[in-house]
Amino acid sequence: MNAVMVGWGHTPFGRFDELSLEDLIVSAAREAIMDAGLQASDIDAVWLGHYGAGLVADGFCASLTLAADPALRFKPATRCENACASGAAALYAAMDAIAAGRVRRALVVGAEKMSGIPGEAVTRALGSAAYQREEAGFSFPQIFARYAQAYAARYGDPVEAMAHIAVKNHLAAMRNPLAQLRRPLDLDFCLRSSERNPMIAEPLKKTDCSLVSDGAAAVVLTRADLAGEHSRAVGFRAAAQINDLLPLSAKDLAVFEGPRRAFAAAYAQSGLCVDDISFAEVHDCFTIAELLSVEAMGMAAPGEGRRAVINGDTARDGRLPINLSGGLKAKGHPVGATGVSMHVIASRQLLGEAGDMQLPHADLGLCFNMGGGAVASYVSILEALP
Repeated sequence: MNAVMVGWGHTPFGRFDELSLEDLIVSAAREAIMDAGLQASDIDAVWLGHYGAGLVADGFCASLTLAADPALRFKPATRCENACASGAAALYAAMDAIAAGRVRRALVVGAEKMSGIPGEAVTRALGSAAYQREEAGFSFPQIFARYAQAYAARYGDPVEAMAHIAVKNHLAAMRNPLAQLRRPLDLDFCLRSSERNPMIAEPLKKTDCSLVSDGAAAVVLTRADLAGEHSRAVGFRAAAQINDLLPLSAKDLAVFEGPRRAFAAAYAQSGLCVDDISFAEVHDCFTIAELLSVEAMGMAAPGEGRRAVINGDTARDGRLPINLSGGLKAKGHPVGATGVSMHVIASRQLLGEAGDMQLPHADLGLCFNMGGGAVASYVSILEALP
């Protein structure tokens, strides 16, 4: 790949009444530029991953990033939107600009402010990422409930595996100081609907759903031949994007066909397979999404992901640790920030800078960021450069 990551920034994820979208963007951007050992004047262009869709009043927000430093004024700035994969979309757009020779160094920020409007309005805004001709009025819990129902009809009930995923990701978040929910969940609590764990959309309970979050993450990308000017760098062994059809009615909901093709494309680019990967950050917007991702990445055959999850193959000490950050489920899911956050978390892990999240050996990291109901799929395979 022509681009490498050389600096990172990441705000805490949570609900921050006192912070605006601009505040979050500026904080992550400043941290990333400083971490790269650069001046803002060294940045050639800026990309912002941001979903929006009524979550904030700022419909034209790319240039909010320029407030991070006076030297960014008059730099080109572009917003990228691809639903919950907006962060990865911004990152890949910046990589393409570097590969084309148009820029030498790029700043990429992913950000979302979700807590400033009522919950019903958040649900409507997120629901606009569904296929409106057939799915208008659907919430995303309802959309992913249909995946869980289709999986159950073909392969058997996924609820036990989904509960294990929730428990695992909350336990992982205990090690992540930036995570929104740093508290453990009990397996029995996750398995059963209750007053504290209500059914949201059968069979998805509250413990199966990701969070309404505020937050931002940022990376600085540079041309690969300039990596030696920095103290450390993380490169891309693969960067693959696949988009599937938007309507649920056009897809087999018992599998993640678009994500499966994105994983396959990334493996083909890199010459690697799932068994080569040290850890993965995947898009667990709902626990059923992580289960389907386990199968889409080739870690388990269709219908066999339940066994892998329940047996602990995806746990911290398992065959392939998944979502050491806590994932969207417990780290949080500020929509536009998620894809960038995954790359920041993975880069720090590869460089031995992940703190309490750090694995003893982390050579290759995988990031899977997804938009909509398995519509936009981005898969990166990352490694630290010598």
